[in-house]
Amino acid sequence: MPTIDVTSVPPAAPAAPAAPAAGDGGALAAAPRRIGLTLAELHHAAHLAGDAPLPFEVAAPPTADAMQARLGQSPATLDDEAFRAAVAALHDPADALERRGLIVDGALDAGLAGAIGLLASPRFALDVDVAMGGVQAKVWHRQGGSAVASLATVDGIVFELGWFGTDAWAAELARVAAISEEVVPGASDVPSYVDLPFELADAAAEASGSGRGDLLPVLVSRHSGAVRGAHGALDDASVAGVLAALAGEARGRLRALVADVSGDAVDTVGVVSWTLMADGWRALRPHHADGGLRLELRSVAPDELAAVVAPVLGEATR
Repeated sequence: MPTIDVTSVPPAAPAAPAAPAAGDGGALAAAPRRIGLTLAELHHAAHLAGDAPLPFEVAAPPTADAMQARLGQSPATLDDEAFRAAVAALHDPADALERRGLIVDGALDAGLAGAIGLLASPRFALDVDVAMGGVQAKVWHRQGGSAVASLATVDGIVFELGWFGTDAWAAELARVAAISEEVVPGASDVPSYVDLPFELADAAAEASGSGRGDLLPVLVSRHSGAVRGAHGALDDASVAGVLAALAGEARGRLRALVADVSGDAVDTVGVVSWTLMADGWRALRPHHADGGLRLELRSVAPDELAAVVAPVLGEATR
């Protein structure tokens, strides 16, 4: 299987000064940069970069239905109104960008323009949704040629826009998966490696989610001997404990979706899923074995996200 090695791609040579095209490695790969932008500043910068599309859309304001008019607004509507009020209170984006030196004589900073251009027209798109410590972040990585542009936000109001060469991509992915200081580490009852039938994992998750943890021993008995650890099959009592820990210990999740967006149609390549246990991340890998679908859970560190994503990206190059 061909792969894209995101850990050892050499940096592109700096290009001669020029207005960067989307995906150009010159202004983007020369020096990794990160810029904080408000939603208003980001939209204004995209407008100056030729009305480049961003990888997200702000939904239209919801219309109040008859029930809300009678009984009061729902929490979702109130949250939406608070979000729009915060956006409306932001400073004028043109003035803010000029004061920060990101607009000079009406022209957008070359690096910023190139990053926005790459966000709009990449070859590969990597979207990451990560939640932990009560916070959810959205991250968009867009790769083309020897450059990568990234966009990230927690609240949809303040964004971090970054651009760098592909040689720095692995480190940037590790930043995405870094465990928050709000998450207190501890001991885990989930082994560093376990492989079980997908049917058992799915049924156990549904039972635990509905408050029927008492059904776990019954479910386990139907798959006795089919769950394997690093040193062989686990006994039923151990399996029931592992399944209970998977539900009770979960402190976060990470989901990365990879797609080839170079053509007219988006070609979704694959999904990488991690779950955060008490002692760190576990990578979830569905696979076929023993005539059925199984699920492998393996301990991984944040700096391994690049190695997990690389084979998925490699599928797109076939």
